[in-house]
Amino acid sequence: MRHTHAPAPEVHSITGAQTSLDDDLHGRMKRYLVSMSVRTLCFVLAVVFTGWLRWTFAAAAIILPYVAVVAANAGRSRPDPLVGYVPAERAIEGGQRRRMD
Repeated sequence: MRHTHAPAPEVHSITGAQTSLDDDLHGRMKRYLVSMSVRTLCFVLAVVFTGWLRWTFAAAAIILPYVAVVAANAGRSRPDPLVGYVPAERAIEGGQRRRMD
């Protein structure tokens, strides 16, 4: 007498899953911290140097906060809700349609 085994359950891959919200927030905070560190360095260098370098570092220190905020608020990209959904077939077969007035 042979025993039949139940089919193995289907295993779903998560390789296409997005990163967690905590990981996403951590990455954005790290990018913001790096940008603000560069801004602080630009302020220090604007004090140290003279001439056109002073104004270049000062301009960078003024512009960097805007760039840092835009980059930090970029956040996650939302997936297209229609991608991946393909109905197998029509659930209700078509027949004669009645027009309701």
